[in-house]
Amino acid sequence: MDVIILGGGLMGCSAAYFLARRGIRTRLIERSAIGAAATVASFGNIRRTGRYLPQLPLAHRSLALWRDAERMLGRDVEFRATGHLRLIFDEHGHTDMRRYAAEARPWGLDIEELDATDLRRRFPGLGQDAIGASFSPEDGSANPRLVAPAFADAAARLGAEILPLTTVRSVCATKAGFAVVTSRGAFESAILLNCAGAWGAGIAAQFGEEVPLASYGPQMGVTEPLPQRILPVVGMWSREHGSYLRQVARGNIVFGGGVPRAAVAMEPGHASATPGRLAAQLRSVVQLLPALRDVTVIRQWSGCEGYIDDGLPVIGASGLQPGLFHAFGFCGHGFQLGPGVGDAMAELITTGRCETPLDPFHIARFAK
Repeated sequence: MDVIILGGGLMGCSAAYFLARRGIRTRLIERSAIGAAATVASFGNIRRTGRYLPQLPLAHRSLALWRDAERMLGRDVEFRATGHLRLIFDEHGHTDMRRYAAEARPWGLDIEELDATDLRRRFPGLGQDAIGASFSPEDGSANPRLVAPAFADAAARLGAEILPLTTVRSVCATKAGFAVVTSRGAFESAILLNCAGAWGAGIAAQFGEEVPLASYGPQMGVTEPLPQRILPVVGMWSREHGSYLRQVARGNIVFGGGVPRAAVAMEPGHASATPGRLAAQLRSVVQLLPALRDVTVIRQWSGCEGYIDDGLPVIGASGLQPGLFHAFGFCGHGFQLGPGVGDAMAELITTGRCETPLDPFHIARFAK
């Protein structure tokens, strides 16, 4: 068996690693630099709180791999289990948090509820107007700029061929599997794994599988370095565009959310930050950390992410084309799932089954 993977983000690179670890000949093709689209735009949040409940088994599988990432990959990708703190500012948030905590418990996720007194005692300086919070102590963050290259390099050491900066000119099914013509030549394989992110729906459509996907870019930013004071990743319970932040080892505060994402044209697929919306974003971020009122923002960025209409990714085997598999459209929530998705796809491709339930994410849900 041999596999061609289209897409060199976290999903594609982790799949390449886990396939190569199973002894499968693997070639990964990426149109840009490794991890340069949705992965590099990611906030780096490794959270389970707030996920679609049937997604939690995959999130648990992935968290176990994050914990083992440094040993597995041979380098530090800055995974830190600092906890995920989610602030509550109104009664809607209180209701939503308690309902989710109760529903998530049978799925293996225990969320601690903090009242306002607990919050200020344990996490001083955060959310002066918050009336409470949820806390998931085993979650945390990692560095989005390090992790996809780390998986790609580890896959290459196991024999996978990694082809960045390679344009795909055509993809088609053959009697033996698939033929992919690229700017570096033509390749054939028995299996094709579509991890093309925001471009994944276009690949699926070539095989008769239509997925309602749009591309958007998050508004991300980082401040000047500050004294170390914030340990967990911080977000909020919000029915709108909730903001989030975390402090990195150097002291900078990385932040996002608070404003709608901007639409991104698929070609060339480069998402740009929109400085005109920074003031509105910072008003939301300051709710989480009032001390940011007097801090300088030193950089903004964005990236191209794929969003499916129902808010869920496509994961699993094609419903129409034998040998074709999909893992795309993670709707801005895929970073935590990345290693688990790669491992699950490697298991599914090599054994025909997966111990983690994937049925809710099958592409057949869009079949006419």
